[in-house]
Amino acid sequence: MNLEQIEKALAPHHLTVFGGVGKDLPEGIGTLVLLGPRPPGFWPHFTTSAEYTDDQPDPLDRWSKRVITKLAQDLGAEAFFPFDGPPWQPFVQWAIDSGRAHVSPVGLLIHDEAGLMISYRGALGFTQNIALPEPPPSPCDACTDRPCLSACPVDALTPHGYDVAACKTDLDRAGNDCLARGCAVRRACPVSQSHGRTEGQSAFHMRAFK
Repeated sequence: MNLEQIEKALAPHHLTVFGGVGKDLPEGIGTLVLLGPRPPGFWPHFTTSAEYTDDQPDPLDRWSKRVITKLAQDLGAEAFFPFDGPPWQPFVQWAIDSGRAHVSPVGLLIHDEAGLMISYRGALGFTQNIALPEPPPSPCDACTDRPCLSACPVDALTPHGYDVAACKTDLDRAGNDCLARGCAVRRACPVSQSHGRTEGQSAFHMRAFK
């Protein structure tokens, strides 16, 4: 098994590899591959699924569980999910250990391709060791303007922490732009802007958060 074969299996579901980890993993796992949505096809694909249209709770988590569990069976891997628990799987630590996610100036994880729009839908754990490419440096290292620091309309996200109450209060405001289009801080990131996530997908996540 190699990354090219894994990506080929993920492609019909508009998922992609967001990084891999080869250390400090669950017993019996040699390599863990983190999975995330691949725009622009992911959102149109997901919104035609049975989970999205059945009007039941947690459609994206249920879709992820069904699809990634089947992928694990087909590839001889074990599936892991960030929403299963307790106990919760250490997805944040796995993301950082992959070398492709870093703590941004506002405290959110930033990914070298997805920017602040990073979203892990699950992971595949393989018994064998899979060759992983050398990760690139944090995109924040080359970002001089750092627009994420001034994008929040209520200064809820800062290097000093996240004011969840202020954020949620602002989301209740009529005509809130973040609720309609996605978090302003995440949208301000230059890497996020090149990632191609649709506003509909971002609004879906904001409604779930609210």
